[in-house]
Amino acid sequence: METVVVKGDRKEIFWELTKSICPECRKVIDARVLLRDGKVFLRKWCKDHGQFEALFFGDADLYVKIAPYNKPGTIPLQFATEVHEGCPLDCGLCPDHQQHACLGLIEVNQACNLDCPLCFANAGTHLAQDGFELTYEQVEFMIDRFIAAEGNPEVLQFSGGEPSLHPQIIEFIELANRKGIKYVMLNTNGIRIARDDRFLEALAKTKAHVYLQFDGFEARTNELIRGKADLIDIKLKALDRLAEKDMRVVLVAAVERGINEHEIGRIVEFGLSHPAVFGVNFQPAFRAQRHIPADPLERMTIPDVLMRLEDQTNGLLRLDDFVPVPCCMPTCNFVTYAMIDGDSVTPITRILDISYYLNYIKNRTIPALNDDLLKTLERLWSSSAKVGSDETARDITKMIEGKLSGGNGHKSIEQTRAEQRCVSCHSHLTLSDHAPRDLGRHIFMINTRDFMDPWTFNVKNAMKCCVEFLVPDGRMIPFCTYNTVGYREQVAESLKKDSAHASTRDARS
Repeated sequence: METVVVKGDRKEIFWELTKSICPECRKVIDARVLLRDGKVFLRKWCKDHGQFEALFFGDADLYVKIAPYNKPGTIPLQFATEVHEGCPLDCGLCPDHQQHACLGLIEVNQACNLDCPLCFANAGTHLAQDGFELTYEQVEFMIDRFIAAEGNPEVLQFSGGEPSLHPQIIEFIELANRKGIKYVMLNTNGIRIARDDRFLEALAKTKAHVYLQFDGFEARTNELIRGKADLIDIKLKALDRLAEKDMRVVLVAAVERGINEHEIGRIVEFGLSHPAVFGVNFQPAFRAQRHIPADPLERMTIPDVLMRLEDQTNGLLRLDDFVPVPCCMPTCNFVTYAMIDGDSVTPITRILDISYYLNYIKNRTIPALNDDLLKTLERLWSSSAKVGSDETARDITKMIEGKLSGGNGHKSIEQTRAEQRCVSCHSHLTLSDHAPRDLGRHIFMINTRDFMDPWTFNVKNAMKCCVEFLVPDGRMIPFCTYNTVGYREQVAESLKKDSAHASTRDARS
C-alpha cells in the first residue's frame, strides 16, 4: 500500500545559509536562518549531536528592514594571524575579518568578589588563589599591539573577573591614559567603589568612565542573576559616591526572561535622573560559560528589550527611536541618544532622520550627503562611541542645534530631571550658558547589545565584530568568538601555565 503524501508549504521561510557551531562539541557546522511566526530562528545539525534550534531575533519584519544598516568595514593596520582553517578558527584578527576593533577589552584577572549564576567569564571567589592575574608588562604589550593595529584606538575597557581587585588596576588605567587611549572604562560590580575610600579617590583621578553592573532593584533579580539579594544598596551607594567625584557611569543590565525583564523601564527612568549616569546598556542573557538554565527558543532578544522599554516608559522611549549600529552587523546592537531639557526627554531620532544617513545601501547613490553630519552620526552610532564625554555632548548639541521643540517628558512638581543631573540647570542657567562639563549631562544614551552564544553563533556576525578581547600574545579575538569557540579556555590555560612556570623559576632562584 502506497503512502499518500500531500504537497504543502513549509511553515517557515528559509532566509539564508550560514555557519555556526555545535553547542555540544563546538565543531563548525552549517546553519539555516529561518523566519517563522514573526521571529527569526537559527537551526543547525551536528552529525554527532543532532539538531539544535534557537531564537535569534524576536522580530522578523525588523530583521529584514535593518539589512541596509551595514557600514563597509575598515581594515586594521595590522593582522595578527593568517587564514588556515577559516572563520571562526583563525582569530587574531585574520585577513578574513571584515572590521577593525572599535573597542578593546582586557580581562586583567579571574578573581571576583561575587559568584554570579550568570557569568560569561566564569569568574568567582574560588579563583582568588589559582586564577590568572595579568602583569604590568603583559598589559602594556597588549595595549601596544592594540595601538599598532588601530593607529589611534579610542576605547579600551578593563574587565575581569572583578578588575577593581587587581592590585595594579589604577596603574593599568593610568598606562592607557599615557598611551593616548581617549576613553578608558572600568567594568565593575561597584562593591569596592562603595566601600573603599582610597580606591575611589585614586580611580577618580584617572578620569576613567565606569561600566557598572546594574541588573535591577528587586532582591529576587539580584539573587537569581548575581547570587546576592542585597546588592542594590551597594550599587546605589557606589553611584552616589561616583556622583560626588563627578565620575561618569553607564549602567549595564543583563536581562533574563522571567527574572528582570519587567525592570527595564525602571532602570532607564532611574538613570535619566541620577547625576552620575550617562547611559544604560541592556544585554540579553546569553548561554556562555556560567549561565542560568533556560530554553534557547525563549531567550530575550533586542526587539524584546526595546518593546518592553516602550511599554514600561509609556512611550517615553519607543522601539522606533533606536537605530542599528552599522559598524557591526545590524542585528547586534541598537542605540539611541536623548536630549534632557527640563523634565522632557527627546530622542534625537525624532528631531533628525538618522536612518536616512545610516542606510548604506540607499546612500551609495546619494552624493549630496552632509559629510560632516554623516561623520558625526558614525561616531555616535559606533561601538567606539564615548558615552558621557564632552566630545559626544558637543557632537549632539551641534547636530540638533535649533531643532528641539518641546519634548515628551513627564512633568514633575519637584526637581526636573535636568536639575537633578546638572549643576548649571540647578542654578537656572540656559543651555547656551552651560559649562562644557554640564552640557554632557543633557545627553543620555540607551543601548542594547545581543551577544551570541553556542546556540545563536552566526559566523556572518562574528566576521564583522568590532568588540575584541585583547590577549597576552598580541591577538585580538572577537567577543562572541572568544566566549563560544574555545579561545577563552585556551587563553586561561596558557596564562595559568605561565604563572606556574614563573613560580617554579622563583622557587629555584
